[in-house]
Amino acid sequence: MEQEQQTGQEQNKLFFWKFFEKNFLALSILVAGVMISGSFLYANNGNLKNGSANIPTGDQLGTIKAEVSIDDDPILGNEKAKVTIIEFSDYQCPFCRVFWRDTLSQIKKEYIDTGKVKFVYRDYPLSFHPMAGASAQAAQCAGDQNKYWEMHDKIFGEQDKLGQGTVTYTIQDLKKWASQIGLNQPVFNQCLDSEKYKNEVAKDFADGSAAGVSGTPTTYVNGRQLVGAQPFSIFKSIIEEELKK
Repeated sequence: MEQEQQTGQEQNKLFFWKFFEKNFLALSILVAGVMISGSFLYANNGNLKNGSANIPTGDQLGTIKAEVSIDDDPILGNEKAKVTIIEFSDYQCPFCRVFWRDTLSQIKKEYIDTGKVKFVYRDYPLSFHPMAGASAQAAQCAGDQNKYWEMHDKIFGEQDKLGQGTVTYTIQDLKKWASQIGLNQPVFNQCLDSEKYKNEVAKDFADGSAAGVSGTPTTYVNGRQLVGAQPFSIFKSIIEEELKK
């Protein structure tokens, strides 16, 4: 009986968060103030944590530190940059897409393109986003043809065209997008269909969990943890602190 009750509770949670994702735009207006000062993320069990007690907010942002490896993942920017940003992210997570669109673009312009920061994307596909794992593998397959970052941007960009919240797409869409960025289609398709990078993506997930990641996006600026789609101003403050060290 107790197990049945727990199963029912989990189903209710999943229903609620699927509803939230579908109505992301309208609900986000109501919580805009919290988005500025707090943190939004999808947690492993399907909950959306928002400024909860175990997530640093305000002056506490960036106070939690962890040893996080870049593994062998692609690096964007100067490999010798003083500041390293590592993002654990989910390609189908709407808040990860917000971070990519609104924050990473500014970090790239001001710090990555100027050689002050290097950026590493590591995969943390959540179980209730069915295309997250395949998308992570697709980006790795594109990397075999030296177009990892083009595919990274393409996956987020195409979803951004389709609406707010969690966007539904397919393996065929990934293959179409790969073709649109000029990848060798048969080579890419074989890589993706064979799940060549399934273990690599799983290793990223395990490393993220070991570092304290519980949802996406979670980023580390020289090891200093930032949870949620934090605005550029937060990153700028911490990056500048790290550059002065």
